[in-house]
Amino acid sequence: MTTSGTFLAGSLAGRSSQARSTTPGVTSAGSPMRIGTVALTVRDLDTVSRFYQQVIGLAPVETGPGLARLGVGETVLLELRHDPAAPLASPRAAGLFHTAFLLPTRADLAQWLLHAAEQRVPLQGASDHLVSEAIYLADPEGNGIEVYWDRPSETWAWRDGMVEMSTLALDLNSLAATVKTRDWHGLPAGSLIGHVHLQVGALEPSDRFYADLLGFDVMTRYPGATFLGSGGYHHHLGTNIWNSRGAPVRSEPTTGLADVEIVTDAGTFESLRSRLSPEQVAEATSTRLPLRDPWGTSITVMTR
Repeated sequence: MTTSGTFLAGSLAGRSSQARSTTPGVTSAGSPMRIGTVALTVRDLDTVSRFYQQVIGLAPVETGPGLARLGVGETVLLELRHDPAAPLASPRAAGLFHTAFLLPTRADLAQWLLHAAEQRVPLQGASDHLVSEAIYLADPEGNGIEVYWDRPSETWAWRDGMVEMSTLALDLNSLAATVKTRDWHGLPAGSLIGHVHLQVGALEPSDRFYADLLGFDVMTRYPGATFLGSGGYHHHLGTNIWNSRGAPVRSEPTTGLADVEIVTDAGTFESLRSRLSPEQVAEATSTRLPLRDPWGTSITVMTR
C-alpha cells in the first residue's frame, strides 16, 4: 500500500471480531497460513528474470523452457512463466497490486536500499506502516513490488481487536545511514514473500472468499481495502479496489499474476477442505486445493 492515511480499527463481524492483543514472536512465516510461491506470466522472460536477480536479489533455483523459478537458497519464492503473446494486463483489472518481499532485519532493508540506489532503480514510494518499513517499485512489465522488514510484533499497537497501521513518510536517508559496512550478496537467508496485495472488484465478496472461505482473519480495514492475516500477523493478504472497483472476472491469458500459493498445516488444510463446495473438492488432491477468487485470480492452497 502506498496511499497515505491511518488504518481504521473497529469491531467487525465474524472472524475479525476475535479479541487480539500485542503478542511477541508473531511472524509471517510462523503463521498457520503463509505465502509460498507467487507465479507471474511475463512476455520477456530474460529481462524480467534478470531484473528479479540483479535488482531484487533472488537467485535461480530451477530453469527450463519458458520457465524461471527464483528464490533464496533452495526455496522458490517467484515463478516466471513465459508467454510472449500474452496481452499486457490492464492496471484497472483484478489481479496483482504488489508482491511483498520480507527481509529479516532493518539492516537488510538498508543494504537493499543502497543496492537499489547503486543500480539506479526508480522507486515509487517509501512508507513507515508502524508495523513495518517498506519500499515500493515495479518490475519491467509493471508488476508491483514491495521490499520491507517487520518491526517486532511486541511493538505493534492494537485497538478494538485491530492492528494499528499507517502510511507515513519513510526517511530513506536515515534508513541508509544505519549501514556501516556494505555487504550485499542478494537477498539474505530467511527472506520470503511476507504478503501479497491484490486488486479486486469489490470488498464484500472478497472478504467472503478470503476470510469466510479461506479462513484468514481481518486484521484491519482502510477506505477501499481490507488486510487479512493468519496467526496474528498484520497481513498475509491485502485486497483493494483503489484502481479496480467494479472489475469483471479476469480475461486470460494476460501478463501479471498467474497464481498465489498459500502454504498451511494439515489441520488448517482439512478445515478449509471441509468448507469447499463439491465442485471445488473435485479438483483437490490430498495436499493441494486449486481455487479461484470471485475475479478468477488463481489461489493454490498447499500442505507440506
